[in-house]
Amino acid sequence: MKFYLPVLFIYFVCSNPIYSQTFPVLKTAKKITIDGDLTDWKTTFSGPFVIHNSGEKATQKTFVSLSWNEENLYIAYRSEDSKIIGKARPKDSKIYETDDLVEIFIDPDGDGKNYVEIGVNAFSTNYDLLLKCVSSECGGWGTSMDLNISGLEAVSKITPEGFCTEIKIPFSSLEKIENGHFITPKAGTKWKANAFRIDYGNTTEYLALQDYKSLKFGFHHPDEFAVFEFVE
Repeated sequence: MKFYLPVLFIYFVCSNPIYSQTFPVLKTAKKITIDGDLTDWKTTFSGPFVIHNSGEKATQKTFVSLSWNEENLYIAYRSEDSKIIGKARPKDSKIYETDDLVEIFIDPDGDGKNYVEIGVNAFSTNYDLLLKCVSSECGGWGTSMDLNISGLEAVSKITPEGFCTEIKIPFSSLEKIENGHFITPKAGTKWKANAFRIDYGNTTEYLALQDYKSLKFGFHHPDEFAVFEFVE
């Protein structure tokens, strides 16, 4: 019995890896105009987002949809918001500290090194930054606002229910990120990624498409990101 229990424990741990939901990124032949108007968006929306570190229900609903073609990744958000906080600001402002916004983090291999963070507020202000490292295992926290994703487009539109956001990310720009392991996807490619929202309303809430078990690094847990699978 003394031998059996440790073996059973090891088996249990090794057979229960961190769970990641898989969300489809559907290929499109349709031209997508980045204008914040989602009336012509055909891909299914996933959600609603939940509190990022507990999985509890959010006060206001957020949904996201993903699509792609040979050149670009497209992302659309639909955010309920009864009290929009923020304003138009210069490119690469730290709007995550002040404004209602949606975000996307992409780390294809989930190793926590050289991954992308993009945020857009309700007034179309956006930033793109590179996360060089988060944990002590890779050298400790490091970010760079020097990242410039050429061809990035991001537009939000305020609606009676809140605001909608569309983002276009060219694969060719992501491929230029050194040691980021971004390769233009094909059907069957899987990337570790997660979608987020910060809601500075009557109650500040940090929301995610997939919530986390870990609590140390806020939104930054690439090992617990969802899986985005590119499909035809």
